[in-house]
Amino acid sequence: MYEDSAAVPTAAPTATRKDLQLGRRLVHALNGIVIATAYQLLFTRPQVVSLFGSIACIVYILDRVRIHYPEVGERFPWMNDLFFRAEEEVRESAMVPYVIAILLTIITFPKPVAVIAIYTLGIADPLSAIVGIRFGRRRIVPDKSLEGSLAFFVAGFGCALAVLYGGASPGRVAGASALIALAGTVMEMLPIRIDDNLTIPLFVGFAGWVVCGLVGVPIG
Repeated sequence: MYEDSAAVPTAAPTATRKDLQLGRRLVHALNGIVIATAYQLLFTRPQVVSLFGSIACIVYILDRVRIHYPEVGERFPWMNDLFFRAEEEVRESAMVPYVIAILLTIITFPKPVAVIAIYTLGIADPLSAIVGIRFGRRRIVPDKSLEGSLAFFVAGFGCALAVLYGGASPGRVAGASALIALAGTVMEMLPIRIDDNLTIPLFVGFAGWVVCGLVGVPIG
C-alpha cells in the first residue's frame, strides 16, 4: 500500500496566533532585549551591522532548511510545539522578518531611536500578546483587545523613557516617550497583512526620529 505523500507530518506545528506559546514569546523578548542592550552598550553601528547581518543570514538559511527538510523537524517535535505555528509549516517563520527588520532599523535610524524600536519589538509586542490572550475582554479591532493595546503602550512608553532619560528635560522626554509609544500602539492595532515583526520596529524607529526632532530631544 502506497503512503500518502501529501500527509501532514506528525511533528507539524499546530499552534495559531491565538495560542499563548510562552516559549516562543520569551525567546522573542530575550532576543530583542539582548540585541538592543548590546547595541546600546557595546557596539557601534558598523560593528553591529556586520555582526547582526551575519546572524540574519544564518537565521534565514536555517529557516529554509526547516521548510525544505521537514524530517529534521520530526527529530525535535518539541520545537514545533514551542516555537512555530501551523501557518509556518511551509513558509518562513516570523524570525525571518524579525531579524530583517532589526537589521534595517539599525541601518536606517539614529542609535537611540533604533534601540527604542528594538526594545519595543522585543518587550511591548510579546507582552501585549500575552496580556491580550490571557486577559483581553474588550475588542478594539478584530484580534486586538484594549487590555493588550494598553500593555503595549505602557511597555513602549517605558522602553522609550529608559533610552531617552537624561537627554532633555523630564517633561520633554516623557512627552516624546508617550508619543512614540502611542504611534507604536496604533501601528500594532492596524489589521494589515504584513508581519508586525517587520512593521513595528520600522514604524517606531521612524516615529521616534520625527517625534524627537519635533519635541527637541537630542538623538545623536
